[in-house]
Amino acid sequence: MKITKTIILPALIGLLSITMYSCKTKKVVAQPAPAAPAQEQTPPPPPPTPPVPQPEKAPEPEKPDYTFDNIQFEFNSSVLKTASFAVLDKAVAEMKKDQSAKFQLNGHSSAEGSPEHNLSLSEDRANSVKSFLVNAGIDASRFSIRGLGESEPATSNTTEEGRVLNRRVEIKLIP
Repeated sequence: MKITKTIILPALIGLLSITMYSCKTKKVVAQPAPAAPAQEQTPPPPPPTPPVPQPEKAPEPEKPDYTFDNIQFEFNSSVLKTASFAVLDKAVAEMKKDQSAKFQLNGHSSAEGSPEHNLSLSEDRANSVKSFLVNAGIDASRFSIRGLGESEPATSNTTEEGRVLNRRVEIKLIP
């Protein structure tokens, strides 16, 4: 029997197509996981209890700074120099931190003029500072006034620069 090309070729094509069909990848069907054996369910642990808040200590109040320098006056006057207002504003802020603190206002003068006049002028200067502080809201009962005249100069009265520095009021904390 003679096999011709016409029969072999279609048979070969058919065989290849059957072979190719059978070589295709088969899809895997996911199988459900086997059920775990029934176990006793334990409830989740309770959330941790928050720590008991400790009462907070109030912050310590800031300690007042009672260093007040350079409260100056013009020659033969109890009117404050403009530059002294900043110092007195700081004094007011610090004095308000402790309402129980009391202060001595010591007035001074330069050595020009009579000792009696300088003593009176130094008291007027101390009262001028007290008026400023009281007008700013500080209780007047917290202040004592003392005029020292020219008796305790901050520096020498021999130069104008020294005399300017001696025309002053000092604020001292009364212990």
